[in-house]
Amino acid sequence: MKDFKLPESMKADEKATLLQQLQSLIEQTYSVEKEYVALRSSYNQLQGLVGEIIEALPNALWVLNSDGSVFLQNSAAQALGGMLEHIDLGDQEAEVSYHDRHFLIKISHSDEKRIVSATDITEQKRKERLASMGQMAAHLAHEIRNPIGSIALLISSLSRRVVPKNQPIVDEIKRSLFRVERIIKTTLLYSKGVQPHFTKIPLKKLEMESQAAVESYSYTKEIHFHYAFEDATIEGDLGLLSLALQNFIFNAIDAIEESDDESGDVYLRTEIDKKSIRFVIEDSGIAVPDPDRLFEAFHTTKTKGNGLGLALARQIVQAHHGRIDIETDPKRFIITLERQANS
Repeated sequence: MKDFKLPESMKADEKATLLQQLQSLIEQTYSVEKEYVALRSSYNQLQGLVGEIIEALPNALWVLNSDGSVFLQNSAAQALGGMLEHIDLGDQEAEVSYHDRHFLIKISHSDEKRIVSATDITEQKRKERLASMGQMAAHLAHEIRNPIGSIALLISSLSRRVVPKNQPIVDEIKRSLFRVERIIKTTLLYSKGVQPHFTKIPLKKLEMESQAAVESYSYTKEIHFHYAFEDATIEGDLGLLSLALQNFIFNAIDAIEESDDESGDVYLRTEIDKKSIRFVIEDSGIAVPDPDRLFEAFHTTKTKGNGLGLALARQIVQAHHGRIDIETDPKRFIITLERQANS
């Protein structure tokens, strides 16, 4: 302001008024600039906050311009790559399959922008499918149960009259019936849910139950079974724990049957300390093909069974407040159950 010169023709009071007005204008300009800087800072903070909120969303989100180009997207949307090309932008809600996963698509509008969200519903769809399969399997199990019971009675009667040379045929029919009856029992138990009745169980009793079940199981190779159960007791449901252990043993037998070896070994032992009892099941069969899906209901890579044996075994172990661990080298399953102080 000190270098600014006013015309000589202006009167002193006019010069003073003009300078005062100029000074006021300059101060207002500075004030507006400060407000703009503050407003710009607030806008950047707000934009950053919106970006953080969008990024924190569990679903993929795109904000599209009127021409369909991407105005904004979060990292979940970026990870899905070209899925946006498979979405019909004319639908407000739809389901889309992309790379073996299922997504629920919802589309809304704000001014000239279109907001597209994609929520992964793969697990929900899987549970719906399993529930549907479970209902169907339980219905079929009920329908099959009565005729299987009749066949079992007839075979029992036939076995007392059959000539010795045909006895192996009758025995094989019995083993096949045993397998079908186990599938029915497993299916019904899984569909109804496991509710154990706790009593004191001698571990030797579980060993005897396992041995008896193996004698009724059908297999073609020479398999050696090695049992080492300690002389102790455990709190649990005898029928359910026997069923769980047998399912692991049968899984071991099937693994040996699928291997290239002509024979195999199955080891079942207990390990006890002050706090827990562990059941360790080892076998010389093929490796576990897909550990992440091993306990998934109705998922099986074998030609035998319906994929519920190990899923039910996990339910039983969890109902006994235990856990199952898998080791791969050597291959073994470890069932750990808490031990009562007076066991």
